Amino acid sequence: MSLQTMTYLVVGATFALYIGIAIWARAGSTSEFYVAGGGVPPVLNGMATGADWMSAASFISMAGLIANMGYGGGLFLMGWTGGYVLLAMLLAPYLRKFGKFTVPQFVGDRYYSKTASVVAVMCLLAASLTYIIGQMTGVGVAFSRFLGVSNSTGVFIGMGIVFMYAVFGGMKGITYTQVAQYCVLILAYTIPAIFISMQLTGNPLPQLGLGGGFVGTDMTLLGKLDQVVMDLGFPQYTTMTRISTLNMFVYTMSLMIGTAGLPHVIMRFFTVPKVKDARSSAGWALVFIAILYTTAPGVAAMARLNLHASVNTAVISGGDLFAESSSIKYDERPDWMKRWEVTGLLKFEDKNGDGRIQYYNGKNPPAAAVAAGWKGNELSVNRDIMVLANPEVANLPNWVIALVAAGGLAAALSTAAGLLLAISSAISHDLFKNIFMPDMSEKNELMTGKIAMACSIVVAGYLGLNPPDFAAGTVAIAFGLAASSIFPALMMGIFNKKMNKEGAMAGMCAGIGVTMFYVFAHKGIFFIKGTSFLGMFGGKANFCMGIEPNAFGAIGALVNFGTAYVVSKFTPACPDHITAMVENVRIPRGSKAVDGTH
Repeated sequence: MSLQTMTYLVVGATFALYIGIAIWARAGSTSEFYVAGGGVPPVLNGMATGADWMSAASFISMAGLIANMGYGGGLFLMGWTGGYVLLAMLLAPYLRKFGKFTVPQFVGDRYYSKTASVVAVMCLLAASLTYIIGQMTGVGVAFSRFLGVSNSTGVFIGMGIVFMYAVFGGMKGITYTQVAQYCVLILAYTIPAIFISMQLTGNPLPQLGLGGGFVGTDMTLLGKLDQVVMDLGFPQYTTMTRISTLNMFVYTMSLMIGTAGLPHVIMRFFTVPKVKDARSSAGWALVFIAILYTTAPGVAAMARLNLHASVNTAVISGGDLFAESSSIKYDERPDWMKRWEVTGLLKFEDKNGDGRIQYYNGKNPPAAAVAAGWKGNELSVNRDIMVLANPEVANLPNWVIALVAAGGLAAALSTAAGLLLAISSAISHDLFKNIFMPDMSEKNELMTGKIAMACSIVVAGYLGLNPPDFAAGTVAIAFGLAASSIFPALMMGIFNKKMNKEGAMAGMCAGIGVTMFYVFAHKGIFFIKGTSFLGMFGGKANFCMGIEPNAFGAIGALVNFGTAYVVSKFTPACPDHITAMVENVRIPRGSKAVDGTH
């Protein structure tokens, strides 16, 4: 059976499964639409949270980013996993005990202000829409390759699939769909990793293979990779980091606290029956997430080595890397290159006219390569394709390649669905129902939520065609927006009983405002190309202490905390009944919500 036919069968079967589950578990009430009726078992909720959490950035982009950055790419592993622990320990149980559907509801009740709820909705929309752009970028990458269409067509197809099962299923349908998607994505990630680890190290566990010996030599895998990349003019893989220590710190911190402020993940903890179950499902989710996150460094290193070996035949044999015969002829390039060239995500430019593909570091070309007639790096590889192309590069069986396609799509679509639900609930429940139309019927509220979802899909799809960064980079911006706005409001709402509404609102506005200003200065206003305004700052990128815009969320969070504290000191104190409510939420026993409901 051909690869294309196998891919159609595997991907089609998984889509049929997702849509079937969504129809079977479709929501019939607002409770089922927003929180699945509050009756999801902890283990299943943990699995669904894992799928919700491990987006296209985790599955498709993270290992590619680590492969490109080397040691420095570890900041994504530290930030995202550390942030989840922060969320599970400091926020999830307390928010579940508070007993509200959404983050804006918590903000509105805790800060005794509908205006505060509206501010929270605006912050949530900014973070969630940016996050969906990253997912649509990943969807486009996956669909374009495995359906043999352009990247733009891939985005449009992804929009249609998300619409079908997210709009109709609600949280109940999404939850059970995400359980299936987790199973698909984790198998799709680990099975090829096991195959490739066996090929390169003889060890079936990529976590151990990463530090194990390279087959046929007395070198370790990482030692071999270091030798290869340095010979080709690239920095040493195991020590390479392209960013400063300050950027490493603020980037990691932004990802951590941004994780703890993501509304679509927080909502998952409202779907379990009790506070105890919220803690339990958080633990299960961490286990399920760890399977992928501990595998990613091995996948990254092996993908990088295989890529160089595919282009330069002397990489594995140990021959002359700069001999003419070691660079493959373009006309004889492997099939995987031909397939990815169709997508536009892998490009070749024959700069010296010799008909061969030469892939060295353009910023620091080896002297031997220059002496051999090299005129510049001839291969452009989008880092988002590294994981998806990895099994093809390693010549794995067609069914494994098809499974990876299904896994990449499952990762992107599951997170997109969760984000769309967060957006839907914020608009229909927190804005229309609670603010503008309190007499709205349940039927109309559900319809409003579905319309909001559909509009969000269109906006995210449009921006996904012109993303501000690669998938993981775009997601990092979304985390920064959540870090600078939602996380401080939640933390102060739970652990500072004196924080008042004026302080919280001023903090959220200041935090997200300064972060968006810095990001838009670099990426363009609302990420529209050609609208950046770095010229106001002499055209200098990273003009604030050299901090990258993707990492600026941590600075925005500091501005949020500081502004909230100062404003709260000069405005009326928090009412006594709110102080008592906060005390009750923080009592670490019992499963009742503040209002006495379960």
